[in-house]
Amino acid sequence: MLTNLLRDFPATAQAGEAETFEDVLLRPGLKIERIISTGQASPPDFWYCQPQSEWVLILQGAAGLQLEGEAEERVLQVGDALNIPAQCRHRVNWTQAQPPTLWLAVHYEYPHDERPA
Repeated sequence: MLTNLLRDFPATAQAGEAETFEDVLLRPGLKIERIISTGQASPPDFWYCQPQSEWVLILQGAAGLQLEGEAEERVLQVGDALNIPAQCRHRVNWTQAQPPTLWLAVHYEYPHDERPA
């Protein structure tokens, strides 16, 4: 199946109603998903803390990502990628609404991850 990650958005994403998560590929120990953000951010005082590692790539738009223990947020723009090791607390401070921010997220299990550089 041919997939174009830059178009064919679901109706909720087109309307900017909600952040959308779509599985692109699922395999044991691996999940690749497209995330469409239209101005969403993590709720106040909320931190993601996932059991698996996550590598993210910004395909369109921009986002501000905060890692626990870092004073400055990381501003991710088109082409920027970041590896977030398992159990690394992080939050999304903001996402660009127009055009929507498109993320390619690769969730994977690997026991020897290091803190992102």
